[in-house]
Amino acid sequence: MASVLVASNRGPVSYVRGEDGELDARRGGGGLVSGLSAVSSQDSLWVCAALGEGDREAVRRGIGEPGVRMLDIAPDVYADAYNGIANSVLWFLHHHLYDIPREPVFDAAFRHRWEAYRAYNRAFAEALAAAADEGAAVLVQDYHLALVPGQLRELRPDLRIGHFTHTPWASPEYFRMLPADIGDELLRGMLGADELGFHTSAWASAFLSCAGGEQPRTRVRVHPLGVDAEELRALAHRPQVDERLARLREEVGDRKTIVRVDRTELSKNILRGLLAYRELLTVHPEWRDRVVHLASAYPSRQDLAAYRAYTASVTELAAEINAEFGTADWQPVLVSVEDDFTRSLAAYRLADVALVNPVRDGMNLVAKEIPVVSDAGCALVLSTGAGAYEELKEDALTVHPYDVSETAEALHTALTMPPPERADRTKRLASAATALPPQRWFLNQLEGLSDA
Repeated sequence: MASVLVASNRGPVSYVRGEDGELDARRGGGGLVSGLSAVSSQDSLWVCAALGEGDREAVRRGIGEPGVRMLDIAPDVYADAYNGIANSVLWFLHHHLYDIPREPVFDAAFRHRWEAYRAYNRAFAEALAAAADEGAAVLVQDYHLALVPGQLRELRPDLRIGHFTHTPWASPEYFRMLPADIGDELLRGMLGADELGFHTSAWASAFLSCAGGEQPRTRVRVHPLGVDAEELRALAHRPQVDERLARLREEVGDRKTIVRVDRTELSKNILRGLLAYRELLTVHPEWRDRVVHLASAYPSRQDLAAYRAYTASVTELAAEINAEFGTADWQPVLVSVEDDFTRSLAAYRLADVALVNPVRDGMNLVAKEIPVVSDAGCALVLSTGAGAYEELKEDALTVHPYDVSETAEALHTALTMPPPERADRTKRLASAATALPPQRWFLNQLEGLSDA
């Protein structure tokens, strides 16, 4: 039994078969892993889904890490819940991504997938209910598990339940696209919690507007996740990052750099960022052969056709820019579509300008990470759609996410920013970025539940 429990779709460990045929455990990273380290492992339990065949085999064979419980949910149920609802409905809803003339379509197939989403959430609620001490604190994570608080409340009314949403929350107008009964069920699920957390006041206000007067016992609070400066800088100065940085310097030469690091996620606005860079080279030809755009675009959700098409569009547009402006000695865009964290950290350190221009984003930690590790300081071009905008807007160059021309001009301003001003802005950005590191972020929520 545990006194502190965390529930999330992805856990802190995954299992893969090694060359010797045995299952190897691979530890994950991220803010939640770091945050939970603030609690004694003897008193805590992390409940997560078995994501791959290695995970499922580990569950069947009774192999597991201390303090972690994986749920072997039927693959068809998991697929319908994760891709069919969480990623194809709730993600699109909260990020305002629907192509309205064509989407959404709520038909019988949707209702079938929603049943799977309900069952997937129920599996978590039952596992948490069975493992929690009397009066234990349970912190449920994200839109994948939006029904868990209400389901768990019915099973264990003694528990103190929190839920944190890492995405934006849909505006009331967008939220009302859901069938009324589904929207009501979603809200009831969330409002089963004693406390709900969001990254920004904008997303918290959006939820309250959707819930109306239906939150009599639920507190809504803002916990803007930051970065652990010491840990991030240590990662960024490992020998393998130094080696990759040296190779990037050879490729870039003495040119300035514009850096972006994203998953190829539809909300990240990578295409408009590339269009803005092309416009910069067109309107300000003095930057030709004097700047390189280092773009890391990690493949995301490639089992969904819309994401495969988007990833292809990113590589195609980068190739077009290189063909239009490139020379024998200068490639304007160096794009990587590999999941390569070492390269990303090297690019962070090399950045003169960081471009973070999502159309709508829960937080976007990259906007906080780059100023913390940039070697010479960087100018941040940040869209109003980033969750980080609320904290960083005073020292960033802010742009409208859809305005390509404004973004191009902001890139020009960033590239011409005097070094002392850039250094001062970077220092203040880094201070804001590290104000609520993962352990403190986690403990703040835990402490909030203690008096719930």
